[in-house]
Amino acid sequence: MEEKQQENHVPDTEMDINADADVSGTAHLTEPVAEGSELEKLKAEVEELKDKYLRQAAEFDNFRRRTAKERIELMQTAGKEVISEMLEVLDDCDRAQQQFASQQDAESLKQGIGLIFTKLRNKLTAKGLKPMETKGTDFDADKHEAITEIPAPTPEMQGKVIDEVEKGYYLNDKIIRFAKVVVGK
Repeated sequence: MEEKQQENHVPDTEMDINADADVSGTAHLTEPVAEGSELEKLKAEVEELKDKYLRQAAEFDNFRRRTAKERIELMQTAGKEVISEMLEVLDDCDRAQQQFASQQDAESLKQGIGLIFTKLRNKLTAKGLKPMETKGTDFDADKHEAITEIPAPTPEMQGKVIDEVEKGYYLNDKIIRFAKVVVGK
C-alpha cells in the first residue's frame, strides 16, 4: 500500500498549482494571456475608436451643412410674413390713388390717407417695431446720430436733442435704425 500511495503521490515540483491569488505558485489554473493577443486586443480597440471618431466627424459635418442650409432658407423667407401683411396697406394705397383722380373733396382724402398711415403703423407695431422718442432727451451716441449742432435756445437744452431729422426705430427692443438728430450746444 505504501507503494500505491507513492505512485499516486506526485512530487510538489510537478504540481505547484496556484488556485488562490494570494498564494504564490509557479503554475496557474488558467493559461496566462499571451502578449500577442493583448496587442491584437489593443489594435481592435484602436480601430473601433477610429471608426467611432470618423462616424462622429461625418455626423457633425452633416449637421453643420444642414443648419447652414436651414439658416439660408430662414433668411430668404424671414420677411415673407411682414411683406404679406404690408400687401393690405399697399392695396389701400392703390385705392387712395384712384380716389385722388375722382375726388374733389380734400378733407375726405386727408382722412383716407390718415387711415392708411394708421393701419401701416399698427401692422408694424404688431410685428415689434417701435419708434424712438428723441426730442428733448439727452443726446446718446448709442441711439442717436448727430447731424449737426446748433446753439441751444435755452441753457437747459444744451446737450439735448432739439430736432429730429430722421426717426430711429427699435425692432423687439433692438435698434434697427439710429435717429438722425440736431443737438443743442
